[in-house]
Amino acid sequence: MAPSFQELFGHPPEFVAHTPGRVNLIGEHTDYNGGFVLPMAIPQQTHVELRRRQDSKVRAFSVNKSRAGEVLEFELGQEAHDRGWLDYVQGVTQVLRREGHALSGFEVRISSEVPLGSGLSSSASLDVCLLRALREAFSLPIDEVRLAQLGQKVENDFVGAPVGVMDPMAVHIAGQGSALFLDTRDMRYERVPLPPGLDPIVINSGVTHSVAGGDYRTRRAECERAAAMLGVAQLRDLTEADLPRAETLPDPLGRRVRHVVTENARVLATVEALRGGDLRRLGTLFYASHDSQRLDYDVSVPEIDLLVDLARADADVYGARLTGGGFGGSVVMMAREGTGAAVATRIAQSYAARSGQRPTILVPQSAGA
Repeated sequence: MAPSFQELFGHPPEFVAHTPGRVNLIGEHTDYNGGFVLPMAIPQQTHVELRRRQDSKVRAFSVNKSRAGEVLEFELGQEAHDRGWLDYVQGVTQVLRREGHALSGFEVRISSEVPLGSGLSSSASLDVCLLRALREAFSLPIDEVRLAQLGQKVENDFVGAPVGVMDPMAVHIAGQGSALFLDTRDMRYERVPLPPGLDPIVINSGVTHSVAGGDYRTRRAECERAAAMLGVAQLRDLTEADLPRAETLPDPLGRRVRHVVTENARVLATVEALRGGDLRRLGTLFYASHDSQRLDYDVSVPEIDLLVDLARADADVYGARLTGGGFGGSVVMMAREGTGAAVATRIAQSYAARSGQRPTILVPQSAGA
C-alpha cells in the first residue's frame, strides 16, 4: 500500500487535480506536421495532490515510480535533467517560471492509472494534471489552450520528447463519449459526439515504447526534411494532388509524406462518418490508417499487427488501428454496440496465446484479459 499524502508530508493536501489519459481515434503523426487529429479521453486518470511551501523547495513522490516512501527534492531555479520521472515535475516548474509565473515550493504526491509506454499519453496526463494543480494553487492566469501548450513545452524543452500538441490538448479538453476534432495549426477545436451503435475498445499490447526514443525523433526529422525539399513550411500544406511530386523524394521520405497527407484526409473523412453515423466507413478508415502506419510510416510492430488482424477477423468489429506514437503501445477498435466487453476479452485472449505478451484491456474497463 502506497503511503498517503498525510503519511509522506505530515499534513493533508491543499489542492487536488485529476486528468485522464487519451486514445487517438485517428490522425497519427499529423500533429507535429500542423495537421488534424481526433482523440478522445479514456477512463484512466492521473491524480495530483499538492500543498504549498513557504520556501523554494519542491518535494515529490510518485506512487508508480518512487521506491518505498522515497521523496525526491529539488530547488526552484535549479532544475537538472536526467532524474527519471522527476524530470516531468522539474520541467513543469521550469517552464512556468520561464513564462513569468511566480511559484513557491510545494509538496506533491502523484499517482496514475494510465499505463506507461502504452500510447495513451501518460506523460501528457501527468504534465497537464500538475499544471492544473499549480494553476489553482498559485492563481496563475493561464487559459485552457495555453495550459496545453505549456504541457507540450515541458516535453519538448525539458524532457526531450519531440511531441506535438495533440496529447496535452486531448487530456485537458477532450471528453469521453465524444472525440476532439483539433486543427493543430490554428488550435481550433470541436467536440464531435460518437454516434449510437459503437463500443470503443482499447487494448494495450504489452509492448512498451518511449516517445523520447530515437525512432519517434527520426520520423519527425524525416517529415521536416521532406517539407523543406518540397518547399513548404509543414506537410500540412500539401494535398493529395501533391503526392506524385512527393514520390520523387528519396525513400523513405516519399512514404512519410504519403502517410501524413492521406492521414489528414482520413481525419476529415472520419469526422464526417461520425456525424453521419456511417460506421462501416469509419471502420474502413481505421484499417486504412493502420496500413498506412505499417507500410508508409513504419511505426507498427508484429504484436500490434496481430491485434489488428484479430480485429479484422471478428464480425463484431468495424475497424481497428494502432494508436499513439507507435513501436508498441495500444490498439483502438470500434465494435458493435453491446459487444465491446466480449470482443475485447476474446481478442485479448487470442492475442495472449499467440504472442506470449500480457495484454491489458483498458476500454471498456469492465472487460478483463
